[in-house]
Amino acid sequence: MILKKVIFVLFIAFCSANLFAQKDSTNIKGIKIKGKLKTTQGVYNPLSPSKAAFYSAIFPGMGQIYNKKYWKAPIVWGALAIPVYYYQINNSEYKRYRRAYKLRKNGLQDEFTLDDGSTTVSVETLETAQKQLKENRDMSLLSGIIIYVLQIVEASVNAHLLQFNTDDNLSFKPTLIMDPIKIETPTVGLNIKYSF
Repeated sequence: MILKKVIFVLFIAFCSANLFAQKDSTNIKGIKIKGKLKTTQGVYNPLSPSKAAFYSAIFPGMGQIYNKKYWKAPIVWGALAIPVYYYQINNSEYKRYRRAYKLRKNGLQDEFTLDDGSTTVSVETLETAQKQLKENRDMSLLSGIIIYVLQIVEASVNAHLLQFNTDDNLSFKPTLIMDPIKIETPTVGLNIKYSF
């Protein structure tokens, strides 16, 4: 008996859901439109984010230019130039200390050995400098790769977000309202209004 009641209630619920369902406004038969139909909203282009990401991968900053955010391209170029600059400096210094270390280990004179045979830099200092410069060089390379990937992601996300409706009618305006009934103990509430 309970099973019959449950089935009956579910049947009524499904029937009422279909009764109050929204009608499809695009399914209109017999109406012909002459001329071109103008819309105020932009057309969604699903390939736009992938194009922006592709352009940024080929040449950093080009995805930002594709998105018409021209001011972001010099920021990307500057952000990528910094790790490249420090990579080159650390790599040349690493090679310099590595060359001196190899020469000293083979008993030859290096750039840190004076004419009288004394050295200005010890072997331990050469080893420590090599380790530190190699670590700095690798960190510069890693930060350059991270910035490169982030600028690709930024171009793709920006291309996605450019296709959203940002009309002023679509807004979220929180306001604080005082309760006029409770004068002696004022309470503050939050009123959220949204409009489409």
